[in-house]
Amino acid sequence: MADNLLTVRNLSVDIRTSSGTLHAVRDISFEVKRGETLCIVGESGCGKSMTSLAIMDLLPKAAKRNASEIRFDNMELHNKKKTIASLRGDRLSMIFQEPMTALNPAYTIGDQLTEGFRRHRNSGMKEAQQRAEYLLHKVGIASARERLSQYPHQLSGGLRQRVMIAMALMCGPELLIADEPTTALDVTIQAQILLLLSELREEFGISLILITHDLGVVARIADRVAVMYAGQIIEEGPVADIFNDPRHPYTSGLLNCIPLPGKTVPGGKLGVIPGVVPSLIGDIEGCAFRDRCAFAQAQCHQNPPVNQLAQHSWRCIYKEAAHANTH
Repeated sequence: MADNLLTVRNLSVDIRTSSGTLHAVRDISFEVKRGETLCIVGESGCGKSMTSLAIMDLLPKAAKRNASEIRFDNMELHNKKKTIASLRGDRLSMIFQEPMTALNPAYTIGDQLTEGFRRHRNSGMKEAQQRAEYLLHKVGIASARERLSQYPHQLSGGLRQRVMIAMALMCGPELLIADEPTTALDVTIQAQILLLLSELREEFGISLILITHDLGVVARIADRVAVMYAGQIIEEGPVADIFNDPRHPYTSGLLNCIPLPGKTVPGGKLGVIPGVVPSLIGDIEGCAFRDRCAFAQAQCHQNPPVNQLAQHSWRCIYKEAAHANTH
């Protein structure tokens, strides 16, 4: 569609290991519209971060990416390393999961903020520093000019994450990928960072892919949600549909793990999903969730169909939601 900023079709990521090939991402497809926030949610190890790294072409050497299409603003990026290198850090930016390891401890905050801007905009140091100071102020950092001469270890975790956000915004990106940007922060700072991302998206008209395992975060910020399990997107749709009418048993199980004010009895037990995520090494057949699913049947050993209802899709043999919607 014309209003899609990013289109991904049939993306897979395979990683060579001593035990065999790990199928980290398995044939996923999705779109991100202009100005939209897509949240990719799922348990740790389900392929969320690998998906973001594949889009940015930042996968480890042992990983191999395959896709029929990765298109950004009508530019094909798959197997176009020079094209994506020219976009990365400019029109495409990423906030990494842990700011202390993403920031170089040997360089000042100012050096790291201005490097990409000077490269992509061919600007002088003065202009780059002015841009950096403006964005540090924009993301809520006081005494922005003084911060430029400081090193990462001199900043708190919350300030380092704000620096990472400012760095991602230096060149005015159209698409921002945030890979669990609040994981290492305390609850109060998490809320501040999420509010900041939401405000920046509105102000600068950015499309946002937010990767998280926190459904509370999803409820506050998402327009659409893609639920991943074992390297696949098993359900996708508008945030209201996912929360109010989950169609896949795994999505329903995730929602049942969340305490609800006024409904969850204090001290009562929350829902759990029994079992563990299956190994993604070697051949995978049928529904990967079947061994943990209370509704599994013999046909779940075959690849499940993708059901579609308006903008809501889910990968399950069941077309109806009554069995899964226990939340």
